[in-house]
Amino acid sequence: MKYLIRTIAVCAVLGATINLTAQTVTVDPTQLTLGYMNWSPMPGNAVGYGGYGASPWGLSALQANFSGTTLTLNPNVNTYDGIGDNYWVNADGSGANLMDANIYNETTGTYVNTTLTFTFDVLANTLTGPYSSIAFIKDFAPDYSSFTESTVALTPGVGSISLSTSANAADHIQYGFETYGPNTNPLSPAALESVIITPVPEPSTLALAGLGGALALRLIRRRN
Repeated sequence: MKYLIRTIAVCAVLGATINLTAQTVTVDPTQLTLGYMNWSPMPGNAVGYGGYGASPWGLSALQANFSGTTLTLNPNVNTYDGIGDNYWVNADGSGANLMDANIYNETTGTYVNTTLTFTFDVLANTLTGPYSSIAFIKDFAPDYSSFTESTVALTPGVGSISLSTSANAADHIQYGFETYGPNTNPLSPAALESVIITPVPEPSTLALAGLGGALALRLIRRRN
């Protein structure tokens, strides 16, 4: 009986250790709800074309949209106001600003002191030319003055990134996707380019608990 109790205790401790030292997240419309846009003039622009800015944006304005659990990322067209608006459009009709669109989740204290893994399944990526998209995990200091990060380009297939986060419970942990490239005419071919991403099923801690329970039951039967 002592042997059985000891075995069950070891299983419980092992499960707790797994939960504390590694956590996995995936693409989830209930979690990836925040949007932020950074922009700056395209390199080589004439003076007066383009501008600088950064602010929270809605996901549809970012061109980051969910259909069920499937996420589609597109080049930004919502800032293209037509020729004559020098802030957003160059004289030749091209986009005047380099857009950095972020769709992400942010928590404080939740994913600290762990190895956080972000998984995703890229069904397609047709971005070309100046456009690209990455997955990221960022660990920000409490005052957002600095951060560490892990990033990876989005290529078709199942992918993941991991980051060992700080033990500081006041740190802000973000994970999500960034799409880069100039704002573009909604009628241009570039406006149809996209990245399509779906979730990857997360490992179940309940399955681990079930395995430990099954082992305990087997030991009980053997003792009897």
